[in-house]
Amino acid sequence: MGLKAAAEPTRLRLLALLAQGELTVSEITHIVGQSQPRVSRHLKLMCDAGLLDRFPEGAWVFYRVAVGGPAAVLARTVLGLLPAEDSVLATDRRRLQSIRDGRAARAAAYFRDNASRWDEIRSLHVDEREVEGALLDSLADRRIAVLADLGTGTGRVLELLGPRVEQGIGIDLSREMLAVARANLERAGLNHCMVRQGDITQAPLPPASADAVTIHQVLHYAAEPAAVVAEAARILRPGGLLVAVDFAPHQQEALRDHHAHRRLGFADDEVAGWLAAAGLEFDGARHLAGKPLTVVLWRAHKPGPELPEVPIFPPLAPAGATA
Repeated sequence: MGLKAAAEPTRLRLLALLAQGELTVSEITHIVGQSQPRVSRHLKLMCDAGLLDRFPEGAWVFYRVAVGGPAAVLARTVLGLLPAEDSVLATDRRRLQSIRDGRAARAAAYFRDNASRWDEIRSLHVDEREVEGALLDSLADRRIAVLADLGTGTGRVLELLGPRVEQGIGIDLSREMLAVARANLERAGLNHCMVRQGDITQAPLPPASADAVTIHQVLHYAAEPAAVVAEAARILRPGGLLVAVDFAPHQQEALRDHHAHRRLGFADDEVAGWLAAAGLEFDGARHLAGKPLTVVLWRAHKPGPELPEVPIFPPLAPAGATA
């Protein structure tokens, strides 16, 4: 069924496009120059055949080449046979780049509109480069096949750690943030990283599927931070690492009043209690003192024998890779 579903010129074009990233129906329609009903019929047929994955996000739906199952293997095989110099595919790639440029422009506008509020918070703690360096150090002692970033926001953690992992997936509830994250990942060329809309207390990921989970500056927004930690433990593989980054206890009430922080930092003992309740073993905390905020990195691991690796989504060969 999968081979029959791929054996049509327009569907081959869609396969080549959706191997390079995720797109909505309207974006695909713009690229291939066909009507939305016709494109939708092709997409449905390919989804039914297992060649594509479909991800609803609010009123939108994103499509991407399937990341698991026999049809995903077929898709990679077909993609490897497509000629890179094909003029139709080349035109599609140019139009795809135009879509990406538009995403990047919207992301830049979002940053401009919100830069002042983020700069205000950054001015209260150590340089972000020091925080990112500490995060890299905390995960530097092992290979990471699959990274899950809960509350991914602009996708910065995926950008930072993406070159060190085989697969990365960020989860966030905000469509605006996900749009920024997609633009950032595309700009960085991190096609092996993706983002999905979802509640970080009920992440759309299977149990024991991630080698590492990061929670970067998210817990202070959460109504139930312990529930976020418990969800991280659920998706961690035995032997996997959790690194949570947030603030030590502080008295900056303005962050609650003007930036929607629910909690004004966390004590090590409190975080260690959440980790223990979630079945994780606390490996310690690293404090990066600033004025007036101290950033803390808490690290923990999931005990137990390591399981065979089951990738969330296998890497895809780009169209025309063999040409």
